[in-house]
Order: sequence, then structure tokens, then C-alpha cells
Amino acid sequence: MSVEAIMHTEFPEGYTVFFGADGKVIMTPQSLEHSSTIRSLQIDTLALGRHAKVISDVYIDFPADENSAPDLAILREDAEKQGKRYSFEDVLLIAEVVSVSSARKDYDDCTAKYGRYGIPVYLVVDPYAAEVVVHTQPTGTGYTAAHTYKYGTGKLPIELADGRTFTLDLDELPRPEPENGAR
Repeated sequence: MSVEAIMHTEFPEGYTVFFGADGKVIMTPQSLEHSSTIRSLQIDTLALGRHAKVISDVYIDFPADENSAPDLAILREDAEKQGKRYSFEDVLLIAEVVSVSSARKDYDDCTAKYGRYGIPVYLVVDPYAAEVVVHTQPTGTGYTAAHTYKYGTGKLPIELADGRTFTLDLDELPRPEPENGAR
């Protein structure tokens, strides 16, 4: 798709459009729940320190052109960019927030991918099911351990591979608001 064509394209309302350096156009649905949940995760990362390496919607290099821009990633403190991006080898934790249209990708595709590349902790944060699935012990096909925690059940300490602890406040994760007119 040419730049001219992109400039005149009307993208669907409620989607965020990213233009990758490799020429890919990526459309992701953006909802209030999605945005608020990412913000809540970011607030919880502040306990790691104001200057902790935490990124959101920033490309991370994976082999075989499987680059990803996860909703949130916590990186090793000594992580350094390789060119313009961080490497998957720098990642301690990735969190993906489920959108209505991304459930299969977040629960299945990303679980397999992040496990295959040895990401130590992968969180699936699902505002619609009001739960967080914590995947640990990566393998070549996914993860061998997955534990589900319901929203509203307190603080969840998650050990990072570098010895720090990321504490996710399950009481503060936002829930979807009912639509106007819904009963």
C-alpha cells in the first residue's frame, strides 16, 4: 500500500493504526477498557522504580520477522537497544490485554509465540472475563504453567527473572462499563 493510498484511507472507528518500519500496516482495536487496563498495568510498574525499563506498544525484535509491539513489557535493567529496538532476550514479562477481536491471538497465538522465545512471564489480562492468566515456565510450544486469578482478589506478586517483584493490583484493574441502554 502506498503512502498516498494510506493517507486517503478511512480506517474504522475505534482502531489504532500502526505503520511498521517494514511497511506493514497494523490495525488494533482500541477500547476504553483496553486503554484503561494498560494504564493500570503501567501504574503498577512504578513500584519497580520511576526509571524501570517498561514499554507499551513498542516493537520488540523477535527472530524470523515475528516482531511484536506488546501492550506492556518489562525489560531487564541492563537492556540496550540493538539498532532501533530491544531484543526479545531483554524481556522479563509481557502483558497483552484482551480486546473483543484479539482473544484468540492473546490466549493462543501469543502464548505459543512468547513461550517459544522463552519470555519468562506472559500475562493475559482479560477485562471481559475479569481475570488474569499468568503463564510461566516457557517451552518450545508455549508454557507448562498457567494460573488464573480473578479481578478483585488483592495484590498478586509476580517474581521476575532478575529477582525483582512486579505486584499487580487485581483490585484496581478496570472492568468494562455497561453500554448505554444496556440492562
